Amino acid sequence: MTRLCVLGALHWDVLVQAPNLPQRDETVRGSEVAYDFGGKGGNQAVSAQRNGAETYFVGRLGQDEFGKSLLRVLQESGLDLSQLQQDAGASGMSVAILETGGEYGAVIVSEANLRIDAAQVSLDAETGLLLLQNEIPEAINLALAQRARANGSEVWLNAAPAREIGPALMGQLDVVIMNRVEAQFYQAFFSNPAYQRLTKIITKGADGLDLILPDGACQSFPALRCRLCLRMGQGMFLLAPWRRSGLRRSLGNLRLDMPKRRRRCTSPRRGTSVRRSPLAT
Repeated sequence: MTRLCVLGALHWDVLVQAPNLPQRDETVRGSEVAYDFGGKGGNQAVSAQRNGAETYFVGRLGQDEFGKSLLRVLQESGLDLSQLQQDAGASGMSVAILETGGEYGAVIVSEANLRIDAAQVSLDAETGLLLLQNEIPEAINLALAQRARANGSEVWLNAAPAREIGPALMGQLDVVIMNRVEAQFYQAFFSNPAYQRLTKIITKGADGLDLILPDGACQSFPALRCRLCLRMGQGMFLLAPWRRSGLRRSLGNLRLDMPKRRRRCTSPRRGTSVRRSPLAT
């Protein structure tokens, strides 16, 4: 079976509920605290595996208590962890303050995620799609992207958090995924004619997503109805069930097998709108 490889970050999330975000020098009394598995790469890999994609994960953990907790969740997910690295340092973590109204602010400490050794990674010959994120240093993303492309794999980048992307990595990409805020950051960047060949996906939360094809046509897909818990960094792989519906048909014959399986999310409604996008060149 054609496989998905996710190269990405792992963070142990500390989630604090509070009435508001603190201002400088202010201490706010919180009401709840929770601890959860996180990191864009980890969340996306687990979500993809649960949605039926044969997935293996490339990342790095420390040997601290956070690392042990992250490893336990990964092991329970059924992911192939043969490419997971560990060292004696600290694991990645984040602290998020969640306001009562749903807004939040967060601080991420990457630690082990910055120490992934690309030379130690062996890409499976059956890899059809390599998924990257900007939480990983660009040099590591580029090293694996070049190897994946040489093996005939597609390469997708979840371009979050927003940052400048070098031309070498851009030259390896097939699809770029971003949210509405990140799309504003990249709007001038994607005006470069060299990037017209890329497919762009803009996720819009409850408003669904926009699919921008290389010819500039933009198709809008409504949001899926699903039961969700807060999981920072997971939004992109709500695309997994979309892949088996209208979005997959629009993207064409992607090199990733997604076997049919029972799921909680419903398929998008029929009838998508088509227009030109300002991100098209």
